[in-house]
Amino acid sequence: MIGESGLMPFPFRGLTVCRLPRWPAAFGLIAMVVSAVPAAAGDPKAVVELFTSQGCSSCPAADKVIGELAKDPSVIAISLPIDYWDYLGWKDTLADPRFSARQKAYALMRGDREVYTPQVVVNGAVHVLGSDRSSIESAMTSTRKATGAMSVPITMTVSGGKLNVSVPAAKTDGEHGEIWICAVSKSVPIAIGRGENRGREVTYTNVVRNILKVGDWTGKAGSWNVPLENIARNGVDAAVVFVQDGSREKPGAMRGAAYTALQ
Repeated sequence: MIGESGLMPFPFRGLTVCRLPRWPAAFGLIAMVVSAVPAAAGDPKAVVELFTSQGCSSCPAADKVIGELAKDPSVIAISLPIDYWDYLGWKDTLADPRFSARQKAYALMRGDREVYTPQVVVNGAVHVLGSDRSSIESAMTSTRKATGAMSVPITMTVSGGKLNVSVPAAKTDGEHGEIWICAVSKSVPIAIGRGENRGREVTYTNVVRNILKVGDWTGKAGSWNVPLENIARNGVDAAVVFVQDGSREKPGAMRGAAYTALQ
């Protein structure tokens, strides 16, 4: 059945989500294979990325789940609003095309071509329906068994007008990753005027307002300093840093992450 926005939903475990058409197989997609070797226990245990849209009627339930998960200090739950549903009658006021590109890059790496809202990616490796909390929790458990997943302890402090990030030396040879900082607004209420969610006010949790690459981790201990003036703007009151395998175009598993409030 086609919704009022003209968007064709599809069933996902008895629920409805909004997805883009599949890309042709000619894209030569690369499958992501994760080893089942146990990883070292760490804190936090997971990075949960929600790809959401103000124009998607299935998303508010997922936005609520992210708000609940964010209360757990061992979970870094962030919202990345996408822009590809903007043409359906309501322009998402928080959307960023970089987030849409990130979601599509994950799908390419997994090899499943699944791009939809609300979609959650757990630890850079597994995607599940964003409103299905039990599946999210199961994914957090399973991805921690993957080699290197969330095994790198990261520290992040604020001093001298800078955000200071420290990553320790790798425990084994060959470990590496890219270091990224997300500038985050902890809570953003939005009154939606048109589209499938018209008349609703939805509160978005840990909304990413900017994402910056800090540097590359080569397996050696290192520290990086980022001026707060490059981060704390446009309502930003928190920051997330993560070390992730791969690259912007081919994001892989999360190696470690940290969260800090700026206000």
